[in-house]
Amino acid sequence: MRIQKAARNGSSHCMEDHTVLTEHERLLWKEAEELVSSPTKELAELHYVKDVMSPLLGPKHVDAGMHVLACREFLESVEKKVICQRPAWRVDAAKIDVKCDFVLLMTDHSLFPSGIVKVGPCISVEIKPKCGFLPFSRFIAERNAIKRSTTRFRMHQVLKLRQHEISELSQYDPLDIFSGSNERIHKALNDLYSTPQNNFRVFLNGSIIFGGLGGGVDKTSIVIEKAFEGALKGVIQADDGLRTRSFIELVAETVYNSRVLDQLLEVQKLDSIDIEGAIHAYYNIISKPCMVCRELDEARVPHGYASLHSIPLSESLKIIKDYIIAATAKDCSLMVSFKPREDRDFGSPYGSVYLKSTNQNFDYKVNFIDLDLKPLKKMETYYEKDKKILNSYAQLAKTKHMKGNTLSMEVFETIK
Repeated sequence: MRIQKAARNGSSHCMEDHTVLTEHERLLWKEAEELVSSPTKELAELHYVKDVMSPLLGPKHVDAGMHVLACREFLESVEKKVICQRPAWRVDAAKIDVKCDFVLLMTDHSLFPSGIVKVGPCISVEIKPKCGFLPFSRFIAERNAIKRSTTRFRMHQVLKLRQHEISELSQYDPLDIFSGSNERIHKALNDLYSTPQNNFRVFLNGSIIFGGLGGGVDKTSIVIEKAFEGALKGVIQADDGLRTRSFIELVAETVYNSRVLDQLLEVQKLDSIDIEGAIHAYYNIISKPCMVCRELDEARVPHGYASLHSIPLSESLKIIKDYIIAATAKDCSLMVSFKPREDRDFGSPYGSVYLKSTNQNFDYKVNFIDLDLKPLKKMETYYEKDKKILNSYAQLAKTKHMKGNTLSMEVFETIK
């Protein structure tokens, strides 16, 4: 259940007759009427998922949630129950908006709905696949040509290590999981298991058994491996030491056979001109002088972006709309849930997968989650972050301190 919050020193958004979208965002999403007129962030998110993302990714794999009326007494009772479970700084900043008359009900995709299939253990894996292609835009500057051969994820890892957000580089490469190759998908999942960070989590009957809440786990230790192997005992029918391998095989087979990532990749590729091109369309929309062109001109760096500032407004709107939709697709998660079949009943409404190593049949379902609507003003942040990631990676290339794919914090202290 998602409930509207209100700042402790602010007013209720639910009582105001306004839309949460800015003037330029209303222009951008004008075809999605309910999104444009949404009075709260939660309703805007619901209509964005329902009217924009669901048609693109397929309604079978997308659940926008449900708008349900709620009374003040109910919201007050929820506030009392959850206050002790929220961090103190969050409690000080905001409270449940009891003047709001609705909540959003969301499906818990880590479980199967009760009553549809026979009750039994349910194991789910949440994967953040990230961007699965190398950009091909002609607007990528020659000095940034590394983008065409190295994924954004791999380059961003270097910046994260430098900023002490992680202690070790992930072995994972998104190109593997999107490759359509069984072998490479298997490799991707093994790499995610070894260095999960916040990109790989596993739930058993709705409770997390692998990966972290919040920041995630940088590296899977022997202690974590043993605990996970034990937790799989009631689901994967294999000997000790073989259950994790069989589970990864199960997930790899499902990702490969379902082809669900093919559609996600198509939506990601709506970003056809990269942030280096899209940022100029953004300045066209907000009708302000392009800060990027000004910066390049002052530095006397030759560029060919003038053509982007002479395109019609409708074209700029399409570029940015596609870019924001692609940004959602690059940042979302995939939830794959499994339930062992007790017999050979193939009348289930779900997909089925056979795990050869344990001779087990599983029902499975796949859902995309975290399909967040990105604010228009974030375009500037995207551009600055892109520069920061590239600078950090270029600095590393100059120092040549890479040993295979491993880096230590000491290396970055040396660079500094």
